[in-house]
Amino acid sequence: MINSEMLTGRSTAHLIKLEGPHRLQAEAVDAFRALQCAAARAGFNLQPASTFRDFNRQLAIWNGKFRAERPVLDSNSQPVDVSPLSDADRGELILRWSALPGASRHHWGSDLDIYDPDLLPEGSKLQLEPWEYEQGGYFYPLTQWLTKNMTAFGFYRPFSHDSGGVAVEPWHLSYRPLAEQCERLLTPEVLKQAWIGQDLAGYEWITSQLERIFQQYVIIKAVVGK
Repeated sequence: MINSEMLTGRSTAHLIKLEGPHRLQAEAVDAFRALQCAAARAGFNLQPASTFRDFNRQLAIWNGKFRAERPVLDSNSQPVDVSPLSDADRGELILRWSALPGASRHHWGSDLDIYDPDLLPEGSKLQLEPWEYEQGGYFYPLTQWLTKNMTAFGFYRPFSHDSGGVAVEPWHLSYRPLAEQCERLLTPEVLKQAWIGQDLAGYEWITSQLERIFQQYVIIKAVVGK
């Protein structure tokens, strides 16, 4: 059973190596390798861009964005200067693209970001932005193939529609059997316990709005076929 330390990225005991620096839970590794093989037969070189991310890494991303030390994007993937904004406005912008530390699905070992390096034009750098995966983008054929085939291997896209929470992320896949288990275990109280003693930028605003934030940005109800 996954515990709160694993759930919030403060332990790696639930993970095994996928390839290179990438780690997932063992069941997700097996499922993704099977998906990779099927993709290869269809002519795609399906690779992980990001898998497990620990609490400290997510904390650095969050704090860097909240303190205007890292780029922050709006819903159209355009950079925004957050320095003159209130804590509330900063937080809402950041939550569109970046999870709170302890609340990232990348902590769970069930989720990963994917791409096909063979489809990436020479000299281009992977951005993980919607236009790369949508119609007209160089990963669009992979997006179409995954839409038709990923559910057979247990995967779905948790951020497939924009409902006013997290922005659409066509590159983000969840392995349903493990992700649903983690969703049931994660609560606002688990997050608050993970933040004890941590330097979390915007802490007062976050905790004052945590129940709403949790419902709007953290728990994404899985829908079959997405």
